[in-house]
Amino acid sequence: MKDQNKPTVAVIGFGEAGSCLCKGWGLGDVRAYDIKQHGDATLAAKKVTQMLAAGVLIGDDAASIASGTDMIFSTVTADQANAAAHTVAKAIEPGAYYLDLNSCAPSTKQKNAGLIEEAGGFYVDVAVMATITPKYHQTAMLVSGEHAEQAIALMLALDMKPVHVPGPVGRASTIKMIRSIMMKGIEALTAECFTAACKAGVADEVAASLDASQTKEGWKAQAAYNMERMTTHGIRRAAEMREVAITLDDLDIDGFMTAGSINWQEHFGNLGISLLETEGLERRIDFIQRAIEAKQQR
Repeated sequence: MKDQNKPTVAVIGFGEAGSCLCKGWGLGDVRAYDIKQHGDATLAAKKVTQMLAAGVLIGDDAASIASGTDMIFSTVTADQANAAAHTVAKAIEPGAYYLDLNSCAPSTKQKNAGLIEEAGGFYVDVAVMATITPKYHQTAMLVSGEHAEQAIALMLALDMKPVHVPGPVGRASTIKMIRSIMMKGIEALTAECFTAACKAGVADEVAASLDASQTKEGWKAQAAYNMERMTTHGIRRAAEMREVAITLDDLDIDGFMTAGSINWQEHFGNLGISLLETEGLERRIDFIQRAIEAKQQR
């Protein structure tokens, strides 16, 4: 490390996340590269113009900007995360930090870590936990892995707001990936529900009914409650959701999320168990898992 108070920084991927980090830092010597610099001439020109406006030092490829850099932030699309790690591994300096901010499965992060660590770099699993545009470089981020604490010290020097998640590479990303089931799922449910509501001319009524049904329960308590309702009434609810599917079909709307709801309700309802005497989310989930395993062994 040249200077822990002012590490040299490179950003691979100059989309929303990469550009927002650079804007938030406000540094004049950040190296940057984006795959769109090559290929379609119009897209390439647009990307280069964006990078010039941000005041970054534009590199010709990921390897060239990684060479001689203390901290490399990978902010590419998820499908390019492994390829980026492969490229950087060819040029990363021993002891340099590779911060993988991409939204990837823990196993993908672990594969990327293997590439970087074998090359002598320090791999850091970073999970960006909110939309990056409002707070830019100060967006909430979880950090895990063997080198997390040292990386956090460097991130703090860049005025970032990292939170340490003790554990190996993949733990921070596990939290984000599983959280995304709910967050992205809610978005998808919203799309399905309110597309149908608007098409049927009942958006106000549906919204008012949902507002009235809102509880003040935390997610964990709500999840425990939902597990009991599904195991107790899953068969009946699956039947109701099949009628929902017919309703959507009549409106000429694809019921992707409704189909999944039918499967989950029926799956839990067919277990033939009651959770009324079992308190707590973990205990209820454990009860359900044991029931599933027992059913599979029959």
